[in-house]
Amino acid sequence: MTEFTPLASLAGGMMIGLSAVLLMLWEGRVAGISGIVGRLLPPYRDGVFLSRFGFVIGLVAAPFAMIALGGVEISQTVSSNIPLMIAAGLLVGFGSVWGNGCTSGHGVCGLSRLSTRSFVATSIFMATAFVTVFLVRHVIGG
Repeated sequence: MTEFTPLASLAGGMMIGLSAVLLMLWEGRVAGISGIVGRLLPPYRDGVFLSRFGFVIGLVAAPFAMIALGGVEISQTVSSNIPLMIAAGLLVGFGSVWGNGCTSGHGVCGLSRLSTRSFVATSIFMATAFVTVFLVRHVIGG
């Protein structure tokens, strides 16, 4: 079971919100990670490659910064089942394209803008997550 950490969760949520607001202020874009990462790949459509690259580097560097600054131990488990990881990645990518956005674009930015489409998309994301966790933990036995 995952330990409940309200202060770390609050700080993380505040940083996510701040980064979304800053991206909207500076570039006028929603902080949808799938869109940002997708636009890092050629062909480059506009001249903001460096800011997108910096945003992604910040996502990757954040856990290391937390460890270095706060001495916080962060443990993450990644499956060693390569076919499962490939299938999961393809499904997430397909869902992001099919849903016109990802959990960060719809769940963080879309809900805060009271978007009906984002409410529907986030509800589907969450329902799928609940069913997946139930199946993996209680039916399949992961």
